[in-house]
Amino acid sequence: MKISLILLLALPFTGCVQPGSKISLANSNTLVVKDLFDAFNQHNWKKLAACYKDTAMFLDPSFGPEPVLRTREQTAKKYQELQQQFPDIQDEVVSVYADRNHVTVEFISSATGPDGKKWRLPICTVFTIEEGKIERDNTYYDNSH
Repeated sequence: MKISLILLLALPFTGCVQPGSKISLANSNTLVVKDLFDAFNQHNWKKLAACYKDTAMFLDPSFGPEPVLRTREQTAKKYQELQQQFPDIQDEVVSVYADRNHVTVEFISSATGPDGKKWRLPICTVFTIEEGKIERDNTYYDNSH
């Protein structure tokens, strides 16, 4: 009976993640986030920016301590400039957690710096999604190194 109860409690969670995937299918908002990371790793900045609403709110250490509004054009430009500095930049998704209109992603960003040294940076982003587009992007990482 105890084993049956454990299996019964675990069953709802086994259907949430596609085999071999880190993206939950239980929440359609995770597909927006999947598209965003696919576009990032393809360095397709226009496609990445299209995952956001026309104007979205960003909380990101690269913009300072306060949230800022950014247009899709500004978002694409930011990532174009990042790629110029780090041509081989990639993100590896570690975990995705979704609840209603929030999707939290833990990932590792990595690239080769201008000095030829490789780096890896753990990052966590909380996305707020409305009507199939990201309206808020709260990104957290330690940029003091």
